Amino acid sequence: MKRFALLVPLVVALGSCAPAVTGPQLGRIVNGSTGEEGTVSIVRGTLRPVVADPFAPDNVTIEIGGQTYRGRSQVVGRAGAALPAGWGLSVGVGGSTRPGDAGQAALGWDTRLDSPRPAEVSYSGNLIARTAGARVRTLTCTLTVDARERGFGECTGENGTKYALQF
Repeated sequence: MKRFALLVPLVVALGSCAPAVTGPQLGRIVNGSTGEEGTVSIVRGTLRPVVADPFAPDNVTIEIGGQTYRGRSQVVGRAGAALPAGWGLSVGVGGSTRPGDAGQAALGWDTRLDSPRPAEVSYSGNLIARTAGARVRTLTCTLTVDARERGFGECTGENGTKYALQF
């Protein structure tokens, strides 16, 4: 019992030292023409619907093709249209007899109506990012984000290059 009593505080102390999940959310970006991949880093907690703040700090960093883009995302507060969830109805009928039973039979039936699960809510948003330096490059993206801040998007560069985005 003494070992257990000594072990509990040790486990609690080690658990308090464990890092919290506060680092950036990582994703990837792919050039639609060349297939080149890059990385996306998003500050956690910033992909939620909020009132727009034009002076908010950058919350996204994109690295692809030797360029680093920094910018802000904005998620619209109204949920996107979710696909309708379907209802399910199943009916079953069965019967059996055993040889040697004098006319004894069994009959059974079952019906079940399944209600749909709640649809996953998604939000729409955008992202505008640019490079620093003399020759500024830009990416403009449309985003679809779920309540857990996971999502995907499509981006277009200033020269018309298309990119796919996952995070």
